Amino acid sequence: MVTIIVLAALVIGFFIFASLYTDYAWFSQLGFQQVLTTRWIAGTSMFVAGFLGMAAPVYVSIALAFRFRPVYAKLNSQLDRYQQVIEPLRRAVMIGIPAVLGVFAGLSTAGRWSMVLEYFNRTSFGKTDPQFGLDIGFYVFELPFWRAIVAYSSAVVLIAGIAALAACYLYGALRFGGREVRISRAARIQLAVTAAVYVALQGVSLWLDQYAALTKDNPLITGAQYTDVNAVIPGREIMAGIAGIVAVLFVVTAVIGRWRISIVGTGLLLVAAIVIGGIYPWVVQRLQVKPSERTYESAYIERNIKATRDAYDVADVQEQNYDATTEASSGALAQDAQTTANIRLIDPKIVSDTFSQLQQYRQYYQFPKELDVDRYDVKGQTEDTVIAVRDIDLDGLSAQANTQYNRTFVYTHGFGVTAAYGNQRASDGKPVFLESGIPSSGALGDYQERVYFGETSPPYSIVGGPEGSKNIELDYPSGSDDDNGGNATTTYQGNGGPSLGNFFNRLVYAAKFQSEQILLSNAVNKDSQILYDRDPIQRVQKVAPYLTLDSDAYPAVVDHRIQWVVDGYTTSNAYPYSQSQSLSDSINGTESSTFRTDQVNYIRNSVKATVDAYTGKVTLYAWDTQDPVLKTWQKIFPTSMQPVSEMSAELLDHVRYPTDLFKVQRSILGTYHVTNANSFYSGDDAWNTPQEPTSGTNDADTADAQTTTNALGTQTTANRSNLQDPYYLTMKVPGQDTAYSLYTTYIPQQSAGANNRNVLTGYLAVDSDAGGAGKGEKARNYGKLTLLTMPKTDNIPGPAQVQNLFNGDTTVSQELNILKRGNSTVKQGNLLTLPVGGGFLYVQPVYVQSTSSGSYPLLQKVLVAFGDKIAFEDTLDEALNSLFGGNSGATAGDQGAANGSGSGDSGSGDTGSGNSGSSGSGSTDTGSGSSGSTGGSSSGSATDNAALQQALADAKSALQDRQDAYAKNDLVAAAEADQRLQEAIQAATEAEGGN
Repeated sequence: MVTIIVLAALVIGFFIFASLYTDYAWFSQLGFQQVLTTRWIAGTSMFVAGFLGMAAPVYVSIALAFRFRPVYAKLNSQLDRYQQVIEPLRRAVMIGIPAVLGVFAGLSTAGRWSMVLEYFNRTSFGKTDPQFGLDIGFYVFELPFWRAIVAYSSAVVLIAGIAALAACYLYGALRFGGREVRISRAARIQLAVTAAVYVALQGVSLWLDQYAALTKDNPLITGAQYTDVNAVIPGREIMAGIAGIVAVLFVVTAVIGRWRISIVGTGLLLVAAIVIGGIYPWVVQRLQVKPSERTYESAYIERNIKATRDAYDVADVQEQNYDATTEASSGALAQDAQTTANIRLIDPKIVSDTFSQLQQYRQYYQFPKELDVDRYDVKGQTEDTVIAVRDIDLDGLSAQANTQYNRTFVYTHGFGVTAAYGNQRASDGKPVFLESGIPSSGALGDYQERVYFGETSPPYSIVGGPEGSKNIELDYPSGSDDDNGGNATTTYQGNGGPSLGNFFNRLVYAAKFQSEQILLSNAVNKDSQILYDRDPIQRVQKVAPYLTLDSDAYPAVVDHRIQWVVDGYTTSNAYPYSQSQSLSDSINGTESSTFRTDQVNYIRNSVKATVDAYTGKVTLYAWDTQDPVLKTWQKIFPTSMQPVSEMSAELLDHVRYPTDLFKVQRSILGTYHVTNANSFYSGDDAWNTPQEPTSGTNDADTADAQTTTNALGTQTTANRSNLQDPYYLTMKVPGQDTAYSLYTTYIPQQSAGANNRNVLTGYLAVDSDAGGAGKGEKARNYGKLTLLTMPKTDNIPGPAQVQNLFNGDTTVSQELNILKRGNSTVKQGNLLTLPVGGGFLYVQPVYVQSTSSGSYPLLQKVLVAFGDKIAFEDTLDEALNSLFGGNSGATAGDQGAANGSGSGDSGSGDTGSGNSGSSGSGSTDTGSGSSGSTGGSSSGSATDNAALQQALADAKSALQDRQDAYAKNDLVAAAEADQRLQEAIQAATEAEGGN
């Protein structure tokens, strides 16, 4: 039995050692071992402190009670039996109970290492709170530390007192006889002193509670209100003083031996707690404040407004009135030509299947469900692009290929990126690719295409080999006829993971991943590396555990490499008077009824991180150098971050304002754009983000979930709501220069179930372009928030109203029904809102997708609206001209697409394998020719496209003739037109199905 226990302990010990050793190897390989060792040292120190802080006082308390027990006390028979049972185990109990309690306390305190390090490395905010005049840093760094110390100490003293009480009773120092209680002198001193310490700690806790009132969530605001300031806080001070007096009375009891005075004092403390801490504040709130609440609370609402705008970094938002017109006059877009040319038609939420069918090439590759939006310099002009990484997908392997060997050694990486112009489309509705093919070619130039670190990379891969050894990793499908089955192969040449070059490393990693293949396979050699923890967000979270990370890591081709860019936030929930909210709820647009653990009332985008897709190298850049929280962590981890001056000009060109931060800020500004306390209290100008107008209109609409990774790795998952997402666009916001921007809209805030008015009340945009100023220099206007507010008397249609205009228009609905006939479905893309032409222009792409297997969405129509006028044409350019009296005054990016010419460079050199690419077809794609064919060229599909377009034109003509015939009550002509309509629909279906 002993042998089994020893062996089990050794095995468990080895697995623990393997976990620690592999963690150190991973951090060391990245150069962040200081982060790990600091956490280890801090966590271990906190465990030891927590263990000793609990175990030592409890042991001393029990030992003192035993040491000074009455030797000749006469005990009753029951206590005698207890002593006889416990006495043989006394020493084990005296050590074991404190030790067990100490372990639990140590485990509890070990997780608070970050709070302690922040306290000892705290940084001043340079701002004070309006109530006590203390620096904000006191509330963020010091108050949580001292409250935790007091709470922990109170728990220790209470447990030690209970242990002493039990020991005193067991050994006769405390005896009960009828109505009489007898206690020995030693026990009296010990219990009275313990009680004095405990009550004194409660006094300190009450004193600290007055400061905590400034971060308390109240129904109206976060922070101390009138009743708190004038009743609760003074009451806390009084009760803290009373608690101090009671503590002294217990000391007096210990000296003179009279319990009555301390018991009376304790009773008075309880009465004071009820009267001063409960009844008096209730009376003030109910009888004084409630009848005139707005008057009494206005000063505290002003505190809340100012603190909230500062804490969420929206105090400097530039607000301007925008008296939008609803008249669509000819030439109205002449002053917004650049914005018009950059209107994005390619919806990154819809075209993933299109990218997959045209550019995936093999079943073991994949594109994400939602693509990313970025911008690139193409021929001297900045172009908004929709971009995605072609990542590896092991779930796509065939049953024959899906072996452990292949998953570990062969299918190790994705390959390249695919990018399309955001504002262009080919004549058949495909995207116009500026980077495509495998290997890639196009406007992005030469770069390292292999993606060993991606969002869907395998849990681990083993790569690398001696120079001259045979390549075994599948690189990409080359179409060549050789021993590799038409696939190019490679051997990893980077430094991306810990070495497996010796037996010991193989052994510990075999234990970590529970795979004997790591230990036994002949594919592992002296130059082998193991790559794991490969998701970009996961890698950044591990090396920067103090950050809360944005939910979206996006790829960028920077300095001839694919870099993942990850935004990191420093947050706090201790900023006095700042409104607290759930981070996940504000990002996802949800209102959770359950208690959230991710409450924040301070946030900064303090860090920009990059992860090299080939080497996995993580680089952290200190983005917001004025953030006191970041400064504190820089003291803790002084070597982990690089200054912004180290960021290349090309990297800065792709840095953008983060979506999650913008969502949090738009949630705050929906209410806190109001700076007048009386108006804020009335809520007469509160706004909401509108619901997603296309929700439920597309066949594939499904609810999904979003996971937010918080500081220290905690993840919170919430279902996405139907709030409309903010969108990136290159545009000119009134009063600003043309810039790559992120925007959102507002409508009036109203209760659920009301007759909601979906009119625009505000339009928030932020300059998201950090580049253009050169290496290490942020653009001057980056992060500048602009809020356009509409006159309260205006009725500018909101997104839902405009969507209803589109869906309710007879011509539009009839044409959409035509597109839906047969084996096709219609998907309405993102409804964009642009402040152009003196008003607001709405643009929505319309996609058509066949229901047949292997189909993909194609952009066939564009809906536009200005005021209450709409247009529905084949291209945006035609739609705008139709909307604005035949001449919009500007040219859209898809000009000429309807003529079959496309508009833009498709990229060249789709050198992928012959027919391995788009095995399926879109509703107008021929599916023939080279699999690498990009959407920019209409070659190979013009005939079928012409047939489909002619059929649709015939259907439209027949539909109009039928309507005219019914208007004239000519049923014969109506029947003939209906027959032609059915024939045209059949012809369209055949033209589509022939693809």
